[in-house]
Amino acid sequence: MSANPALRSVTLSLAISDGARLQAGLRPNPELSLLREGMSSNSGRTDTYQLSQALELGGKRGARIRLAEQDRALALGDVHVARADLRASVTAAYLAALTAQEHAALARQSLELSARASNAAGRRVAAGKISPLEQTRSRVAEAGARLELSQAVADAALARRRLAACWGSTEPLQRELITPDLDLAAIPALSQLQARLEASPQMARARRQIARQQAQVELAKAERMPDLTLSLGQKKDRVSDVTQTVVGLSMPLPLFNRNQGEVLTALRSVDKAKSDAEVAFLRESDALADAHQRASLAQEQMDSMRQDILPAAQSAFDAAVTGFELGRFGFIDVLDAQRTLFQSRAQYLGALAARYRALADLQRYLAPDDTAGNLPTDRNEQ
Repeated sequence: MSANPALRSVTLSLAISDGARLQAGLRPNPELSLLREGMSSNSGRTDTYQLSQALELGGKRGARIRLAEQDRALALGDVHVARADLRASVTAAYLAALTAQEHAALARQSLELSARASNAAGRRVAAGKISPLEQTRSRVAEAGARLELSQAVADAALARRRLAACWGSTEPLQRELITPDLDLAAIPALSQLQARLEASPQMARARRQIARQQAQVELAKAERMPDLTLSLGQKKDRVSDVTQTVVGLSMPLPLFNRNQGEVLTALRSVDKAKSDAEVAFLRESDALADAHQRASLAQEQMDSMRQDILPAAQSAFDAAVTGFELGRFGFIDVLDAQRTLFQSRAQYLGALAARYRALADLQRYLAPDDTAGNLPTDRNEQ
């Protein structure tokens, strides 16, 4: 979380919004002016020194501050969404690297078994019990297993590099990846997950967007009130050396421009933000249901394969190898059993990877309660 460049970039938007909040609370600067009538001191020249101060009416300053605070809350919501996305992306990248690691381990086992079968075939050929063609087949199978291992090792290195890129590293991760305890990672019911969807970072940001647009409406309405300008100065006649105090008030007349367009735009923006929130909820609810279904299906497949298919395939392969070494089976039987075993293991890894990806997608919309971490809190929530 602290090293990801993309998240660090999004977090900087909080500092930007702090600057906007500071600027929104500043009052207008006073204006100093000098007015000279006549250029010759012998022809009634007068000099007027005047200080003018605009007085904001209608609560404009407070409305600007509230809008700036809502912008900061929205920026904080963007950070929460980015953290949830990063958490899910790291989870997916980690589990993809773990799956690639398991594929490489499976390929090593396949190569070891192929070498074992090839050695057994060589001994039987030397003993004159089988044809040399069987030994050729075993060597071809061993060469194929070696190529599969090379590809699996390359894929694992690529997956580790992608994982390390999450924290800005260009070097692949070297440490061993640990398989999570699948029994402890039970998938909750869909109804429980959907009940938590309203508290997701995405929906919280959508609500903050609505609040931000409502603050924009308040500012647009406040700007309908014209500002009052107070002027105070002195007028000095150079001929008579008489000084007079000058006091003035000025205010625009809201005859034509009453900020109607900005108010209408702000109101429509609120309607759009509410519609966008509904669309976001439907989209995330559908994505949540899809991820839950994929995770549940993958879990069913894994349970079935661990309980029935994998033990049966392993038993059949062990029996085929033992029978081949004793001369009871042909090498074709060993190859078929080996192919069945490793296809079953590959399918299991595929189901495991699908479950991992689905769980990562669930985390994207159901981030933990400590999503904010050590980030600055929203002023409105303090």
